[in-house]
Amino acid sequence: MTDNKKNNVPADLLDVVVVGAGISGLYAARLLRPHYRITVLEARDRVAGRLCNHRFANGDTVDIGGQWVGPGQERMYRLIEELGFETWPLYDTGDNLLWQGQRTRRYRGTIPPIGPLALLDLGQAMARFEKMARSIDAAEPWTHPKAAEWDRQTLASWLQSNCRTRRAREVFSIGIGAVFAAEPEDLSLLHALFYARSGESLETLLSVTGGAQQDRVHGGTAGLCTHMARDLGDDLYLNAPVNAVEREADGTLRVLCDAGEFRCKRLIMALPPNQALRIRFSPALPARRDQLWQRMPAGSCIKCIARYERPFWRDEGLSGQVTSVEGPVRVMFDNTEAGKDSGLLMGFLEGDIARHYSSVDPEVRRRDVLDCFARYFGEQAREPLEYVDRDWSSEEWTRGCYAALMPPGVWTQYGATLRSDDAPVHYAGTEAATEWFGYMEGALQAAERAVAEVRDALQQKAAPGSTTLRAEERSGDCV
Repeated sequence: MTDNKKNNVPADLLDVVVVGAGISGLYAARLLRPHYRITVLEARDRVAGRLCNHRFANGDTVDIGGQWVGPGQERMYRLIEELGFETWPLYDTGDNLLWQGQRTRRYRGTIPPIGPLALLDLGQAMARFEKMARSIDAAEPWTHPKAAEWDRQTLASWLQSNCRTRRAREVFSIGIGAVFAAEPEDLSLLHALFYARSGESLETLLSVTGGAQQDRVHGGTAGLCTHMARDLGDDLYLNAPVNAVEREADGTLRVLCDAGEFRCKRLIMALPPNQALRIRFSPALPARRDQLWQRMPAGSCIKCIARYERPFWRDEGLSGQVTSVEGPVRVMFDNTEAGKDSGLLMGFLEGDIARHYSSVDPEVRRRDVLDCFARYFGEQAREPLEYVDRDWSSEEWTRGCYAALMPPGVWTQYGATLRSDDAPVHYAGTEAATEWFGYMEGALQAAERAVAEVRDALQQKAAPGSTTLRAEERSGDCV
């Protein structure tokens, strides 16, 4: 691993440069490196992108970024096994809590008890939404017969028409915040339907056992990236933000970054759209690509974790899971690490609430978050041993989580551009996925597609004396 040392820049022509050392970029490099000469460039001083581990004073670690895997995410489980990591289930035993009307109510399952009429209303709206989502082709959502109609409206306007009770709309909106880190009015209805379809169903995305929040990774998901990065050695450059990409007359790309200049045949962009916009291309990428990226803002999320001497809420038969119709913390989980004595409670600030608290003094934010924790679990929750939060919108090289959003009109006007290559530039990252968009699984799927495109292109152009296909040279490297 090289830390922005210009004298180590390879002088000869590389096969591929990968921009971004998140899980998608590193996985793409893992697939390519046994056979091609590659380099990975990362703007941060660390790998893993939107994944990040935090270490508490007692040595316990926790994911302060993306953390969950669940059924249907076969690439992730396979990668976890290949790298020698293990998973364990998120704590899902006992009663969940619903906070409404200044009091808590216990319940089991995914849907909280909001009263017979509101519950019926919510159930009907969910069933209607799921039926619409199942009708979409996640690879080409803009081709649906009703795509234009659904893409003209926001999810909020659809909820207003399809949820008659205020309480049902509130609970549906809490679920949307938990999945998208956004408000219903931020999203095209078509995007919400596509997103649910790409992750099997909205219920799957909201569920713990049997759903997208089922399992966690020992050593943290960022540990997977650290392991892959270690195998890259000096082919990875940190503190190396890419500033420009220039295409020469023969098609060769010159990639200009803080670590120096790299020449390559193909480029894989493994970045969220808002970060890809920072890079100047010459000649410019197609106008539709730039217009698309301009229309894909990131969600807003602040992840908050408090460490206690022990998970005391379990003594009361509580799962640590909370749904609240009042903020600022509207969703919580027991995030205790398996095999550790300390108890961890995790809460999220999302959407409008996250945007507000992003500009609030961190101590005020901490106070308000712990006020919520105490509201749900008693005064003992107000005084943790340690507290940490991460405002992903303020991260210099992220500027938002969990993933990019599609406001009205984007899918139908620009959807066909999203995953198409601009040869010799190819696109990875979870925003380029057709399966599990916004999740680590989607990041891996998009990387596989980008790698397949690159391999096809390089094999077509391979000639005697080419640096391509160096399997014998590096047969001992990673799989």
